[in-house]
Amino acid sequence: MKFLRQIFESFRFAWQALRTNLLRTTLSLLGVTVGIFSIVAVFTVVDSMNMNIRSQIDSFGKGVVYVGKWPWIMSNSYPWWKYINRPNMKYAEYQYLKDNLENAQAISIMDGRMTTLKRKNNSMEVRLAGVSYDYNAISDVPVGEGRYFMPSETDNSAFSIILGAKVKAALFPNQSDVIGEEIKVNGIKFRVIGTMNLKGEDLISLGGSPDDRAYIPYTTYANVFQKDQPEPDIAIKAFDWDAGQETLEGEVTGLMRGRRGLKPAQEENFSINRLDGAVKFFDSIFAQLNVGGFFIALFSLLVGGFGIANIMFVSVKERTNIIGIQKSLGAKNYVILFQFLFESVLLSLIGGFVGIGIVWLISFLPLGSLTLILSFKNIFWGLFTSTVIGVLSGIIPAWSAARMDPVTAIRSK
Repeated sequence: MKFLRQIFESFRFAWQALRTNLLRTTLSLLGVTVGIFSIVAVFTVVDSMNMNIRSQIDSFGKGVVYVGKWPWIMSNSYPWWKYINRPNMKYAEYQYLKDNLENAQAISIMDGRMTTLKRKNNSMEVRLAGVSYDYNAISDVPVGEGRYFMPSETDNSAFSIILGAKVKAALFPNQSDVIGEEIKVNGIKFRVIGTMNLKGEDLISLGGSPDDRAYIPYTTYANVFQKDQPEPDIAIKAFDWDAGQETLEGEVTGLMRGRRGLKPAQEENFSINRLDGAVKFFDSIFAQLNVGGFFIALFSLLVGGFGIANIMFVSVKERTNIIGIQKSLGAKNYVILFQFLFESVLLSLIGGFVGIGIVWLISFLPLGSLTLILSFKNIFWGLFTSTVIGVLSGIIPAWSAARMDPVTAIRSK
């Protein structure tokens, strides 16, 4: 209890010292405040960007593998001449996988291209995607008005189309209900059966915004653009229990090799891709941003730390006589040490709280598609860094104060 009481007295003494020299305390806070603000702000922005991109990737389908002609992982030694000679995926192969896969939750064939949609005098270049019925079970198609495709439409090449929000606004600028209206794709009339909700701009758009897209049945797409030889991918969604998609990937590989008559020694003439590669790619970028931002902010913290250390040396010099009186009355070295160390740490923590508070206030500002989220993890690291800076800045002045000779200290002026 005596030890705890002495600790409390040391803390109270440090607080009184900071209140007594308010102007000096405020100036000392600036360096630490800027440093902690920089570190927490960098971590918060990077984490928020990471969450934004992961949510976009998840919108393409979580736990999905894509079977296609080209591998998605590029490198400097990318043998494109080998992949270009591979056969394109066929609709018959999609039907074969659909009929024989046992570990798939949903399967869809899809392809896309940039093309122009027209209605009377209005037109817009959009990303037109041809998809099969189960596509909405794999990727998010947020239909707001109307409906999604029916199986009969995707199987029988119906001329039905679903429009993104911006596509609807461009083709029907003064019309709210467009269900049943006709537009032209490549000179062919299509009937609008649905429109999608407005999503808005993403910080980093992967594959384009759904607001600028339109969907038609894949069988229709293949007929309309038959001369251009479509190169579709087959998207297959795994069950939740197959978290790494290894079981599904192994089954797809076996079925595709058998379908294409590949011998055991022959190399596969198709690729199985996953979005894990994109996640790992962005994770590596954000990790580098975190490290770079930390070291940039560290310079601000060093300036703040030197400022606190300088103030603490001045504080020890000013209170040398008081230190001598305290030690002559029986104060232990650790009590004197804690007085100045607590003062240093408290000064640094106040700066840390102010820096974190500024980040918290900024998180309420509208920043376009980026929503800043100040996590408890980043708050913890901000306060932990403040504490470390306070200890490192105050330990030498506090140690020198604790080791003073009481007689010499009392005689000092």
